[in-house]
Amino acid sequence: MALSEESPDAPAPLRLDSIVKRFGDVTAVAGVSLEVKEGACLGLLGPNGAGKSTVIRSIAGRVRIDAGSVRVFGEASGSAAAREALGWVPQELALYPLLTGRENLEAFGRYQGLRGAALRAGIDWCLEWAALADRADSTVKALSGGMKRRLNMAAGLVHRPRLVLLDEPTVGVDPQSRNRIFEMVAELRHNGATVIYTTHYMEEAERLCDTIAIIDHGRIIADGTKEELVEQSFGRSSDVVMRFSAAAEGVDGWAVAHGGKLDGEAAHFAVAQPAEIGALLEAAGRDGLEVIDVALRRPNLESVFLHLTGRELRQ
Repeated sequence: MALSEESPDAPAPLRLDSIVKRFGDVTAVAGVSLEVKEGACLGLLGPNGAGKSTVIRSIAGRVRIDAGSVRVFGEASGSAAAREALGWVPQELALYPLLTGRENLEAFGRYQGLRGAALRAGIDWCLEWAALADRADSTVKALSGGMKRRLNMAAGLVHRPRLVLLDEPTVGVDPQSRNRIFEMVAELRHNGATVIYTTHYMEEAERLCDTIAIIDHGRIIADGTKEELVEQSFGRSSDVVMRFSAAAEGVDGWAVAHGGKLDGEAAHFAVAQPAEIGALLEAAGRDGLEVIDVALRRPNLESVFLHLTGRELRQ
């Protein structure tokens, strides 16, 4: 499924064609196809075990796929040209704790083939970008968790890649560091980078990503903008949530009779127009049910995710 049309003049930053990866009898990725346009931010979401980490590692060239192809700006994943264009920031911290921030960046820059002025420029840019210039000469073990996370991002991107893979970059950080990471992602995109972003925080995907691809059981089950996914799953309906007094009896049956369902202590109804709330309230009053609270909620990305996978993102 194509997320964008390929330019006739230049290959897409990322193209996956029916990739398959098996681990013994387990098929982790079962024919995933994606194409991402230049400068976009694609959110890759899925429950634990859905296959998203294997997809990311396949793009990075760390997993050898069994079928299909991965192309980075038209080059095969794992090739020298693809490695130069690609930056991968894994979820796990990959830093040398006894070295300083600057020394870590120098080491990772050399791994990417940087030398001399290009290496110095990359280090200086990373330190400013990650807001770590004033802690450049502190050892990693002396940094806070948020600083380590930002340095981890810098280490993976010191060579200024055009395609960036960010695998849950805000795990375990404080709100201030999370906001700084959001600013770092925005700056990457402002500078023209294409970003693939995985996260366990639905609000991050809504805030940062142009398009979303939801993966489950090794397959892409939906993709599009947040608005497109909501409309595909729920049409233009909204969710009315009604709560009743503790003395109310027969709420479950009443909710079903009026096209809704009881979820815990609240009854949910799908409505096309907010005016339909009035009819529900009148019906509840006629049937002797005391409504103590009512709310209108437009389905969001989390609603779509639960609807499609039946599981919360963190499961």
